[in-house]
Amino acid sequence: MRIHECRRVFLLSGILICGAAAPSLAQTETTPGSSNPGQAIPGTSGVSPFAGSVPAKLVPGVIPLSLQDAINRGLKQNLGLLLSHADIGSARGQRWEQLSALLPHVTAAPYVAASKLNIDELGFAGLANLLHIPPSVGPFSFFDARASVSQTLFDWKSINATRAASQSLKSAAYTFKDARDLVVLAVGYVYLQAIADEARIETAEAQVKTAQALYDQAADQINAGTSPDIDGLRTKVEFQTRQQQLIQAKNNFAIQKLTVARVIGLAPGQEFEFTDKSPYQAFEEITVDEALKRAYASRSDYQAAMTDVRAAEFARKTAVAGYLPSLSFNADYGLAGSHPSIATPVADVRGTLSIPIFQGGSVHADVLQADARLEQSRERLDSLRAQIDSDVRAALLNLQSSADQVNVARSNIDLAEETLTQSRDRFSAGVTDTVEVVQSEEAVASAHEQYISSLYNYNYAKISLVRALGIAEQGVKEFFRGK
Repeated sequence: MRIHECRRVFLLSGILICGAAAPSLAQTETTPGSSNPGQAIPGTSGVSPFAGSVPAKLVPGVIPLSLQDAINRGLKQNLGLLLSHADIGSARGQRWEQLSALLPHVTAAPYVAASKLNIDELGFAGLANLLHIPPSVGPFSFFDARASVSQTLFDWKSINATRAASQSLKSAAYTFKDARDLVVLAVGYVYLQAIADEARIETAEAQVKTAQALYDQAADQINAGTSPDIDGLRTKVEFQTRQQQLIQAKNNFAIQKLTVARVIGLAPGQEFEFTDKSPYQAFEEITVDEALKRAYASRSDYQAAMTDVRAAEFARKTAVAGYLPSLSFNADYGLAGSHPSIATPVADVRGTLSIPIFQGGSVHADVLQADARLEQSRERLDSLRAQIDSDVRAALLNLQSSADQVNVARSNIDLAEETLTQSRDRFSAGVTDTVEVVQSEEAVASAHEQYISSLYNYNYAKISLVRALGIAEQGVKEFFRGK
């Protein structure tokens, strides 16, 4: 299997996982503390080159980094994309290798030789004694300087092999374009995860201040003798718990920043800050049929798979052509003689018809293998078509579901904060103890986490959809306008 074809299989396997694993990941990540910094990037499998990059030079100071800036850097530095671009060069070289069999080959090999022969060595033992001549003949010289040209006039096998290589080159180009979409998906995932983690820090800091105020209030009431000591213990535990969550949130954010830098190719130790803050922008609805039609026309991996089928069809014709004759032409022209000073023009022209009669079953073996590869490529195409259908439908479902979740989460924040306010008033009035207030604080924390997670899910669902449609680069510009 050629190098770029191996890369194609790897990328396709990652894309298939994207349709199933990534949407479900985005939907299930809705519980407090669910951030998992540095986790695997959806759309890739195993140790993916899309999780790495070739670092750029260190820039002094702090770099402002928007989502579009991060994507642009990823499209220049991401390792998966760079490797895919190298595959195009490899495929181009393979095409030239096949094409060379159909192009003329011209060589020149002039030589001058001086020889002295032994008659006995040539098989005439005793002849020198019989004729009373020296046993060695010579020295005598040879000179030959001519140019030779060889040209295949007709070889159906080479013709189809060149056509197959041309299709493979197109497939590599489509794969490179698909790799750009995967970079957009990978960068979007880690960037959105990072700004979600940053939002969790802000929420955690606010919750620490609230817990601190409640703890101070409980301490004042305990000192005044209006509340028992257990109220102070409860509020202190709540305060320290919020402090722990803040410490963890800051650590998660720092690690996620490292992941972002690794994916987009920032220099080690580069300082940067995120300028986009998880905006909510309504998405214009699109029907399933319209989305599928657009996906089949735009998905580069689907175009590459169809090109692979055509390449496999030409490869089968190449194998079958092993049964057919071929016609070639050879000619040379130059000077020859015993010495360059007395050389005379010489020439030779010939045409050769090569007819395969029996080749030990090698052609039959080539045909069987070509048939198997063709069948596999068609099956992969059918599977990918079904996977695209699944990707599009799942992305649309996730988008609608996450949009509804954002609306509900917004309402929950208002309700939870109003509940906390009333609980604190009731505690101040001595109507209740700190149990109710602590529970209200936890409800506020949960509501904020649900909102952050649902907003992250919504934005990631948009990126998943534009990737499923095969318009990742232009889709991000259209549906994420920053801040």
